[in-house]
Amino acid sequence: MSWRRLWAITTKELRQLRRDRVSLGMIVGIPVIQLVLFGYAINTNVRGIAAGIADQARTSASRALVMDMLATDVVAPVARVETPQQLMVMIRRGEIGVGIVVPPDFEQRRHDGRPVAQVLVDGSDTAVQAVAAQLAQVPVDGAVPDPRAPARSTPPEGAISVVSFYNPERRSAVNIVPGLIGVILTMTMVMFTGIAIVREHERGNMELLIATPLTSAELMIGKVLPYIAIGLLQVSVILALGRWLFAVPVRGSLFDVYVAAGLLIVANLALGLLISTRARSQFQAMQMTMFVFLPSILLSGFLFPFAGMPRIAQWLAEVLPLTHFVRLIRGVMLRGAGLAELWVEVVALAGFTFVMMSVAILRFRKWLD
Repeated sequence: MSWRRLWAITTKELRQLRRDRVSLGMIVGIPVIQLVLFGYAINTNVRGIAAGIADQARTSASRALVMDMLATDVVAPVARVETPQQLMVMIRRGEIGVGIVVPPDFEQRRHDGRPVAQVLVDGSDTAVQAVAAQLAQVPVDGAVPDPRAPARSTPPEGAISVVSFYNPERRSAVNIVPGLIGVILTMTMVMFTGIAIVREHERGNMELLIATPLTSAELMIGKVLPYIAIGLLQVSVILALGRWLFAVPVRGSLFDVYVAAGLLIVANLALGLLISTRARSQFQAMQMTMFVFLPSILLSGFLFPFAGMPRIAQWLAEVLPLTHFVRLIRGVMLRGAGLAELWVEVVALAGFTFVMMSVAILRFRKWLD
């Protein structure tokens, strides 16, 4: 063992690492990203869930009850409607996660000791289910039990009832499997195309492709098309296993499910192509994929409640395609919504694809020159 030779090879590796900016960025960037996201952005104490209110009683006591529920900061009012049916439509579209209903006979219910209000919950989001119980604990001032009712050995149920839709059993698999489609597609599609162009350079095939009459756009789109079929095959496998093993329902159109998955596949492939125009090796491409995959899985609402994140983290999440897909796929599979009702997410994914593909084509042409 020669310490001189050992020091020489160690110095060589350090110098090579210093020249490899992507690896150097991962050494510093990955710990920083995880620390910031887990310490600052990820918050399991959910606050500010979008809520709709249907106060049909419109009395001072009913308004006080609604204000007490809003004072918990668990929900934030975004709409006031006339009927519970309107709240159900908004929940189905994903516009709100909670609906608060105060019936017209609120005063009589207070006197009789019956439930005086309902909390309608979007059960397709486990975070919403978890906080709904907090609203049910809000005290109702002036509630008088019916003296004609038989004596109870235990206290009566709460004055505010909770009704959970789309996943009343609160099975975690029902919430996880739809989002897992997006996580798997993000991981595989970005990685596959991220190394596509780099692999052609490393194998010496790029010179042959340059000699052909292919345009940059034709080459890029041709690289993407085979992976679309692969991604749809992955979706079919996940849907089949989810149905067989966990009885995960598909309440909406199966065609809409595949269209939503196709939008995410194309978006991720475009992002992967952009990465491939920047990376100089397949290893670098895989490293750069991690910088996309880690924030996507943490900020998209797949694992952690979106409403609990600070505003700046929510803005960053809106740029990620997985965020919009999670809303889209849960709306179609679990709530039975159509793509027309979730058009905002469709437009977001289509716009992301257009921007990423355009930039990738422009960078690829500049790189060849």
